[in-house]
Amino acid sequence: MKARNHNMLEGSLWDKILFFSLPLAASSILQQLFNACDSAVVGRFAGSEALAAVGANTPVTSLFINALVGLSIGANVVIAQHIGADDTKKISKTIQTSILFSIIGGIVIGIIGILLADPILSMIGTPANVIGLGSVYLRIYMIGLPFISLFNFGSAILRSSGDTKRPMYCLIVAGILNILLNLLLVIVFQLSVAGVAIATVTSNIVSSFLIIYMLCKEQGLIHLDIRHLFIDKPSLIRILKTGAPASLQSMVFSFSNICLQSGINSFGSDAIAGSAAASNFEFFDYFMVNAFNQAAVTFIGQNYAAKKYDRCRQIYKICMIEALIGIISMEMIFFMGRHSLIGLYTTDKNVASYAIIRMYHCMIPHFLLCSYEITGSIMRGMGNSLLPALLTVIGSVGFRLLWLFTVFQHFHTFDMLLNVYPISWILTGTMVITAYFISTKKYFQQ
Repeated sequence: MKARNHNMLEGSLWDKILFFSLPLAASSILQQLFNACDSAVVGRFAGSEALAAVGANTPVTSLFINALVGLSIGANVVIAQHIGADDTKKISKTIQTSILFSIIGGIVIGIIGILLADPILSMIGTPANVIGLGSVYLRIYMIGLPFISLFNFGSAILRSSGDTKRPMYCLIVAGILNILLNLLLVIVFQLSVAGVAIATVTSNIVSSFLIIYMLCKEQGLIHLDIRHLFIDKPSLIRILKTGAPASLQSMVFSFSNICLQSGINSFGSDAIAGSAAASNFEFFDYFMVNAFNQAAVTFIGQNYAAKKYDRCRQIYKICMIEALIGIISMEMIFFMGRHSLIGLYTTDKNVASYAIIRMYHCMIPHFLLCSYEITGSIMRGMGNSLLPALLTVIGSVGFRLLWLFTVFQHFHTFDMLLNVYPISWILTGTMVITAYFISTKKYFQQ
């Protein structure tokens, strides 16, 4: 167990944060590569309309998944703080509570997604030639949501103790299965978007069972006894106190993207398909940043509970620097190979032109995410989840909706719609960083 986990309370931080984050980044990037295969296979072998159907669902599925991921952050923070405070009994109670809550939450949100599939796609103006395929994809995808929830909470438990490698191994196995099923179901059985969705659900089931098996076999502090799952009310309250604001932030953030998707939909199926292709590379960027987000939450959680405030300040600086280096490096690679990379998704020149426009407007300035993502994660690790959530909602969500219904209405162009992303990142980053420096002194004194 010691070989897998990091001692976050002592020793150097530069290498520990990097080695903690890299498996997380690799896990998410691999998962996105596997998801990108969904788009590539369906775009190449089922046509642009099928690709648009998957792409139109991206912000919708993100809405539901981000709700669960945000809640799992609460489990990560609480368990990490218990580890830092060396409170063994509370660690066990929080783990049992987290797993049972993840199952219940995943089932409830999955049912909601199935029931609201058609209304959501209609609300965002999905074109008539796309909405039928999009509805099929979304309903099948929602069946797998309880397993996605289970995997995310299980991964959060492992991360809280410093283990980021085993979740990566689970995703590698599930991702390879996903690719093989995509090829089989779409090319051989010609199931189009239904085949892609079935492959995704199957791979999620496999990854969730693998992560639960590992927790049950664990012999240390984070052992899971699946026969005695229960909800411990104090543990659940602490999880929700940190996780609910993060979940709400992610949901509202995704809702704003759904609204922006309605703007993209107004330009037709080629714009939807092109935007979907280009957004895959934004996901790669985001996952690099998110890996250091998770490092920030976990390292801060343990060190703040242990009252090692100087290390907390160092953690912020190191996470920010390493995240910026990672995301800028990826952006350079994507930008230099943009034409070849987009060619993996489509051979349609009009679709490709929309994709290139999005890469210019959204991918190049994507490093600005670090300003509020890393800073907000530092604040969550200290137990202050509400303030960065509110500021992110105001700066990103509120401003984007205002832009959509004012500026975009007067200048109805694809470029003008996409300009809202970098402007909102600058605004949100400024507010969250300012809040961090104002609140840090108070939290360290407490």
